Amino acid sequence: MGAQKSIHAGKAKIDVNVDLTHKLCASLMLTPFRSSGSPLSLIIGSLYIKHPNLFGGSEKLDVSWDKGLYDSNVLVAYRRPRPEWLAQQSFIIQHSISPEIGVHGVPMDNFSRSGSGSVNLSRLSVGLDLNEPASSKWSSATSIKFEHVRPVNDDGRSISRDLDGFPVTCSGNFHDSMVVLRQESRFAKADECSFSRFSLQIEQGIPVLSKWLIFNRFKFVASKGVKLGPAFLLASLTGGSIVGDMAPYQAFAIGGLGSVRGYGEGAVGSGRSCLVANSELTLPLNKMLEGAIFMDCGTDLGSGHHVPGNPALRHGKPGSGIGLGYGLRFKSQFGHFQVDYAINGFQQKTVYFSISNLAS
Repeated sequence: MGAQKSIHAGKAKIDVNVDLTHKLCASLMLTPFRSSGSPLSLIIGSLYIKHPNLFGGSEKLDVSWDKGLYDSNVLVAYRRPRPEWLAQQSFIIQHSISPEIGVHGVPMDNFSRSGSGSVNLSRLSVGLDLNEPASSKWSSATSIKFEHVRPVNDDGRSISRDLDGFPVTCSGNFHDSMVVLRQESRFAKADECSFSRFSLQIEQGIPVLSKWLIFNRFKFVASKGVKLGPAFLLASLTGGSIVGDMAPYQAFAIGGLGSVRGYGEGAVGSGRSCLVANSELTLPLNKMLEGAIFMDCGTDLGSGHHVPGNPALRHGKPGSGIGLGYGLRFKSQFGHFQVDYAINGFQQKTVYFSISNLAS
């Protein structure tokens, strides 16, 4: 349910997309945690501007704007041509604002949903991305960026403390600043019967100024898929940890779609460390429809009380949880539709509905 339009202006291409599909799904599946301020807030849309030859030397400029129900993201990327054997460079400017539900959200309905904690994050980042040439199985990317993070309430006003009076920044002021060096390595291997994937991301906060954050954060994701006759088994393991300076919003949030289904976003826990295991077995029902059964589990490894302000304990999060359920996967030329029905450790049922890879 949306409108799409492509416009060519000289060598530049402008793609405009206005989509009401996610709003309809949200109204059917979720209880809004924030009142809509205007009719424009009901619209999800995107705007993309691409120029393939900005200054006549094959320089590429990409500008994108994505608007969700409660979030927005603006990205400007400038890329200069380089030989294929050298790392490809991109100069990035990005600004986003989104609700911080994973850590500051309030669990509801036996942890099956997470309500607003009236904390949103306004992020501005400026920096350089380097993508190394990929080998047969390995690829890597490096970036160094300045990041400015400003918490705001639902009215858009800067805040330094949450509703309980605890700091929401590491500095205790209205914003945090940091220079982050990020390195990510990825491995992928596949054949007709199986695939293996592994990614490792390491972030280092560089103390350019004394008040800026100094930390080391890593996260890994390992997944394996195996074909078992007509069925397909997918298993994955995700983990991470952070040491050094830390703001509450940097904690690992556990729970929700993509984590432990049956729980709201971050309703299992939020800690300095985490470990999440997912397994799913899918079986084709016809050419476009698959059935699935799954089991998810996750834990903060007892690190929830090490997060500044201890938001997980204050909101009564258990710190570990397991979710079981089943679902349907529908694939068509218009996109991929997924419905999951899950039950958590508190016998509370949750339904998830998602749409991806919509055709343009």
